[in-house]
Amino acid sequence: MKLEVKTLRYLTSDDFRVLTAVEMGSKNHEIVPVHLIIQTANIRHGNVQRCIAELARRNLVAKECTSKYDGYRLTYGGYDYLALRALSKRGTVVSVGNQIGVGKESDIHVVADADGHERVLKIHRLGRTSFRTVKNNRDYLQGRHTASWMYLSRLSATKEVAFMRVLKEHGFPVPIPYDHSRHCVVMEFVDAFPLRQITEVAQPGKLYAELMDLIVRLAQSGLIHGDFNEFNILIKESGVPTLIDFPQMVSTSHANAEFYFNRDVECIRTYFRRRYRYESALYPKFTRDATREFSLDVKVSASGFNRKQLKELDEYYAERGEIAEGEGSEDEDEESSDDQEEEDGTESETGSEEQTTSDGEEGKTKPPTATPTTMSVPLADELVAVDKAVDALTISD
Repeated sequence: MKLEVKTLRYLTSDDFRVLTAVEMGSKNHEIVPVHLIIQTANIRHGNVQRCIAELARRNLVAKECTSKYDGYRLTYGGYDYLALRALSKRGTVVSVGNQIGVGKESDIHVVADADGHERVLKIHRLGRTSFRTVKNNRDYLQGRHTASWMYLSRLSATKEVAFMRVLKEHGFPVPIPYDHSRHCVVMEFVDAFPLRQITEVAQPGKLYAELMDLIVRLAQSGLIHGDFNEFNILIKESGVPTLIDFPQMVSTSHANAEFYFNRDVECIRTYFRRRYRYESALYPKFTRDATREFSLDVKVSASGFNRKQLKELDEYYAERGEIAEGEGSEDEDEESSDDQEEEDGTESETGSEEQTTSDGEEGKTKPPTATPTTMSVPLADELVAVDKAVDALTISD
């Protein structure tokens, strides 16, 4: 869903008390009874009814009628507002700019903090499905309601922040996490290009080696990314990679750790072969290279993200993975077609042997240079500065 912040400034403190009451009631009720909202909000009865009507008009809560009682449920819009209010009170988000990315399970916005620094706001939205997958997801979705999706989205955000903090502390190239509330994460804005948008790399062997080394370093620290692909790797103009998107990260002690490790490796091998016509005979193997030297997974658990929460998220991603398998062949066909069109439109200046060089002397040369003229428009150029954005909004209490 789209983040609508234009009406946030018009909500009163009583409106937010009622909205919070609906959120609290959602922990035990799929549809929160009106009398429970009144009791929890602890404001005058007449004001509660007025606030509920206002919140429903703005689609922040939705009225539901059952055979036993009438009540309200929290919408994702209402959940967004609760998170934004909490972040604004802490000064980590005081204005919201343009949307700069949409994923299968998240929305990305550029925001600014109280000091005017540009940040990225990632809003987790687990359970979002496309029209193509509704039929496949029907059995899985049948057992879930809106509140449980919000709960999983909050877990996803909590997990991502926990992993980002630990990884950053230990020198891994990840964005700095600044704050989070509910399903929203505020992190460093990285001025870089998604690997998917880079059509040509000066030294693909060097970049390939760096990415494989990053996979191995994670495994030696007790972690596996789980979604290590061209969409979750940002490349700065200097050629330095930055890793993003950590909700699927697992421990090397996970029952399926070897599968996830090999999948990460194969994602990079396949992409480099298709996009850059580079293929190396050298690649890491779980049994040989994933020797644990550190236990960052244990450190993450100590940060407050417990085993029960991790298990709940793992079950979701496992079931989502089973759903996605039926669509994999179609996605691969589309991607192969896109890559073939790109290859047909690019004239090769070197022979096939040079395009598929191994990791010999090339791996010892200077870092890869991603030439701006061979890339899509930089992500930063697609943004509108928050203080100049048309949609910029100052959030107040």
